[in-house]
Amino acid sequence: MNYRVINYIVSILVIPIIIILWVIVFKAQKPAMICILIAVLSCVPFFISFEKNNTANASRQIVLVASITALCVASRIAFVAIPGFKPVTAIVVVASLYLGSQSGFMIGALTAFLSNFYFGQGVWTPMQMFSWGICGLFAGIFSKHLLKHKTLLLIYGAFCGVLFSLLMDIWSVLWIDNAFNLTRYLAMVASSTPSMITYVVSNLIFILIIEKPFGIIMKRIKGKYGL
Repeated sequence: MNYRVINYIVSILVIPIIIILWVIVFKAQKPAMICILIAVLSCVPFFISFEKNNTANASRQIVLVASITALCVASRIAFVAIPGFKPVTAIVVVASLYLGSQSGFMIGALTAFLSNFYFGQGVWTPMQMFSWGICGLFAGIFSKHLLKHKTLLLIYGAFCGVLFSLLMDIWSVLWIDNAFNLTRYLAMVASSTPSMITYVVSNLIFILIIEKPFGIIMKRIKGKYGL
C-alpha cells in the first residue's frame, strides 16, 4: 500500500476513532497513554516513506522535522502571555507546504504533545494533537495550490483557526456528555467564538510574517540537501 494512503488512513480515520473511543468508552482515562499512541501513529507513515528514500535523505528529513517541531514548541511558549495568539498553526501550515502531508501531520501532533509538558498535559492533549496535525496534513495535500495563490493560503490559515476551535469544541462535548450533544455543541461554539476569532487573526498575521522568509529558507535547505 502506498505510504501516502497509509498516512491518510492513519491521520483522518484511525486517530480520530481512537480519540472518540477513548473518550466515550474509556471515559478519557490515562491520557498519557493515548498521547503516546497518537505520537507513535503520527510517525508511522513518515518512517514508512523512508523506504523510498536513501538513508542520507531520511536522516536529513528527520533532523529538519525535529528542528521545525522544536521551533513550534518554542514559539508557543514564547507567546504564553497572549492566550490563543500563537504562531504554531502558521509554522505548521507553512512547513507542510514544503515537507508534505505526513511530515506536516507529525509536526502538528508532536508540537501539541511536547509543548504541553510546559503548558500542562491533560485529557485535552490528544485532540490538540489531532487538530494541529490535521491542519498540517491538508496544507501538505493542497500545497501546490496554496503556494501559487497567497490569498488561498490566507483563507486556509483562517480556516485552520476555525477548524481548530470547532474540533476542540467537539472534544469538550464528548468529554462532558459522553456522547455528541448538538445543543451543547452549538452553545460551546457560541461561547468559544472570541477564541476562534483570535485563532483566525493570529494565523493570518503570522502567515503574512513568516510565509516568505520561511519559504526561502525551506527552498534553500531542500535544494542543498536534495530533500
